[in-house]
Amino acid sequence: MNYELSDDLQALQDMTRKFAAETVAPNARTWDREADIPRDVVAKLAELGFLGVFIPEQYGGCGFGDMEATVIMEEVARHCGATALMLDAHNALCSAHLLIGANDEQKAKYLPPLARGEYLGAWGLSEPGCGSDAAALTTTAELDGNEWVLNGAKHWITNGHYAGVYVITARTKPEGGPKGISAFIVERDTPGLIIGPKEDKFGMRASDTVGLTLENLRVPKENLCGQLHNGFIDAMKVLERGRITISGMSVGLGRGALEESLKYAAERQAFGKSLSGHQTIQFMLADMAMAVDAARLLTRKAAILSDSGQPSNIAASVAKLFSSEMATKACLDAIQIHGGMGYTKEVPVERYMRDAKLCEIGEGSSQIQRMIIARHLLAV
Repeated sequence: MNYELSDDLQALQDMTRKFAAETVAPNARTWDREADIPRDVVAKLAELGFLGVFIPEQYGGCGFGDMEATVIMEEVARHCGATALMLDAHNALCSAHLLIGANDEQKAKYLPPLARGEYLGAWGLSEPGCGSDAAALTTTAELDGNEWVLNGAKHWITNGHYAGVYVITARTKPEGGPKGISAFIVERDTPGLIIGPKEDKFGMRASDTVGLTLENLRVPKENLCGQLHNGFIDAMKVLERGRITISGMSVGLGRGALEESLKYAAERQAFGKSLSGHQTIQFMLADMAMAVDAARLLTRKAAILSDSGQPSNIAASVAKLFSSEMATKACLDAIQIHGGMGYTKEVPVERYMRDAKLCEIGEGSSQIQRMIIARHLLAV
C-alpha cells in the first residue's frame, strides 16, 4: 500500500486547508456558541464540491473515493468538528445510502440537488429505544395501495433540522429481524414528518441534531430505496464508509489538539523557560504526535482497501476505534498542557475535546467496534 498522497490529493488537501484556515477557523467558536453553521457557509462548501464528495460527476458531484473524503474531513475537523460532522452525515450517510440503494431515476432526482447544496441530506436509523442495537428498530412502513405509510420515531438525526431529503429505515416485515427492514426516501415537506427541536448538545454544537416523528407519513411506492427488506443490509454498508470518514474527522481533531499544544507550549513560560523546554511536556507532545500519525495511517489503510474494492469492514472498525479514542485523549492532553487556559473557551482545545467525544459514540460506539473486531478474530 502507498500511504503517501498523490499530487491530486495534495492539491485537494492544500485547497481544503486554505478554506478551513480562512473560513472555518475564525468562526468556529461563534458557530459553537450559537449552535449553528450559517447557510452561506454551506453554500461555499457546495461550491467547493464538498457536498458532492461521493456523488458521480454525471450527477454533478466530484466522484471522489474514501481517500479524498478522509483528506477533506481531516482538514475541516482540524478547526471545527461540527462542520466536518455536517459533511459526514450529508455525504457518508444520506448520499452514500442513495448511491448504494437508489435506482437510476431516484439518483437522477436527488443526487444533483444534494451535490449543489440546494438542500442537505440526513439519515434516519437510530431510534429512542435503539441505538447500537439498530436491528431492533420499531418504526413501521405498511403498503397502502400505491403509498407506503410510515409510523414511528427517529432520534439523533444529524442535519435533521435543515435537511431537504431524508433516507429513513423502517420495518416492513415484523418477523424478519434485520432482514425485514427497508429504506425510504422522504422529502422535507411531506405531511406527517414532524421535525423536533435541536438537541442542546455537549459538543458538535454547531451541527444540528434533532428527533423525527413520523405520523401516518405517506410516500409514493417508488420512494422505496433499494430492495424490499434489504434496507438494514444497505445501512451496514453505509456505516462502513461512515466509519472511515469519521476516522478522518478524528484525525483532524487530534491533529488540531497537537498543533495548538505545540504553539502554546512554545509561547508559555514556566520555571524560567518555555513549556516545550520541560521534558514532561515534551513526552506528552511526542505521544500525541505518534498517536495522530498512527491513526492517520490506519484511516488511510481502510480508505485504500475500500477504494480498491477489497474488504474493508474490519479495517474501518479498527481505524474508527483507534482514531476516535486517540482524538479524545489527545484533546484531554491538550487541555492539560494549556493548564487553566485550556479549561476556558479562550482557546479551541476545550471545544475540540467536546467535539471529539462524539467520535467514540456515533456511527458505531467503541464497544460495537471492539465487538466487530473480536468476532472477526474468533472466526479466523
